[in-house]
Amino acid sequence: MTATSELDDSFHVFDTTLRDGAQREGINLTVADKLAIARHLDDFGVGFIEGGWPGANPRDTEFFARARQEIDFRHAQLVAFGATRRAGTTAAEDPQVRALLESGAEVITLVAKSHDRHVELALRTTLDENLAMVADTVSHLRARGRRVFVDCEHFFDGYRADPEYAKAVVRAAAEAGADVVVLCDTNGGMLPAQIQAVVATVLADTGARLGIHAQDDTGCAVANTLAAVDAGATHVQCTANGYGERVGNANLFPVVAALELKYGKKVLPEGRLREMTRISHAIAEVVNLTPSTHQPYVGVSAFAHKAGLHASAIKVDPDLYQHIDPGLVGNTMRMLVSDMAGRASIELKAQELGIDLGGDRELVGRVVERVKERERQGYTYEAADASFELLLRAETGGERLRYFEVESWRAIVEDRPDGTHANEATVKLWAKGERIVATAEGNGPVNALDRALRVALEKIYPELAKLDLVDYKVRILEGVHGTQSTTRVLISTSDGAGEWSTVGVAENVIAASWQALEDAYTYGLLRAGVAPAR
Repeated sequence: MTATSELDDSFHVFDTTLRDGAQREGINLTVADKLAIARHLDDFGVGFIEGGWPGANPRDTEFFARARQEIDFRHAQLVAFGATRRAGTTAAEDPQVRALLESGAEVITLVAKSHDRHVELALRTTLDENLAMVADTVSHLRARGRRVFVDCEHFFDGYRADPEYAKAVVRAAAEAGADVVVLCDTNGGMLPAQIQAVVATVLADTGARLGIHAQDDTGCAVANTLAAVDAGATHVQCTANGYGERVGNANLFPVVAALELKYGKKVLPEGRLREMTRISHAIAEVVNLTPSTHQPYVGVSAFAHKAGLHASAIKVDPDLYQHIDPGLVGNTMRMLVSDMAGRASIELKAQELGIDLGGDRELVGRVVERVKERERQGYTYEAADASFELLLRAETGGERLRYFEVESWRAIVEDRPDGTHANEATVKLWAKGERIVATAEGNGPVNALDRALRVALEKIYPELAKLDLVDYKVRILEGVHGTQSTTRVLISTSDGAGEWSTVGVAENVIAASWQALEDAYTYGLLRAGVAPAR
């Protein structure tokens, strides 16, 4: 179904995740994946979603057929991608051009050669015939009611080799009726000043409406895209999270954020920019890639502050160390607690956690020293917020939060003569005045301990049944070498509504794991609103 955008046509945000982004190594999208991503992109509010190459790829042909039936586009228009007609024929006779029309897409993007060497070596035709191929295909599609964008492949390299021919391709497309001619830095080798100069010259010499498509091989794709906008481009092609061939494409999210927040351009429907972090992470889940923690605007570390000097300034005014309010893009400010923490870091972190320190400078100083002491032992609280909150509550409340008291625990690993192994753990603890002894087996000693702790506690605290251990990391810390090294364990736990991390440090991996497990269950009960045992 065709979308009706609340934005005018003066500036385009064009997403090509489903085609160009899908060429990233490690991404292999099913039709269901493509439909899910298309829904997310439409929800974000981009103007155009390039769905793939119908006719050349059965999966893309199926996608266009299903998208017409299954997606009610609210903001975006679906775009089919294809090539200009083959040399020596006509657009009306070319089956690939016919497939573009049969896709049902009202907007079509054509890739055209704009580098003279590519015309002669890849297409094996003449420069004049290539111009005819562009003009014929565009006019044929326009005559059948389609809106046409033309991607001038390898434009900037072609412009460097023969600027007049590169501009001739732009003129051929525009004069035949292309709405936008997109200048593509296909090899990704350009720099912002070069992009700006070329786009400005081509715009002045041809009068065509220009767009930009930048690959990220120099690490400049976002900057190159914005440089093109500075020079007069009014159409930007990007991919979600910068996915794409080799090192990727211009990243949709920082480009859009810059246009809205730095340039003051209205390129998304009202309120959609606040969905940006959610959309970025949702698409990462669909393609099965871990979201980049340090991605601008949407990464979990994008507004995370660690240094004590920064925290002191942020306490006075967050804008002193943040270029925007993170809420504008759906993100949040985070304070990281580490051995670099000062009083301001602790005070802000307590405020973030909803813990009132009452302006007690002595208490804050005690927490700072406690954190630094523990981190010298190997603990890391920037990666284990839940363990830090428990430490903070213990310092403010005068004692550790207790839901159970551990009497003892043990884990046994049995190596049998037949080559099999058995892992068994026993936990002895007190909870609500009751002594409990529980034994369980697992696929390793830590898993056996986890199960035994569950067996012991779930009858008293049924809320623990919701908890799942979702990640487990072990690191051998620097210091004593070999089997006497200190071990740090980080455990991530989820209750289905949120996720938290806890840390344990000990002389062996099982003891460190037990500490992290204790904190994980204690914090889970705290999150569930369970009152501590008395």
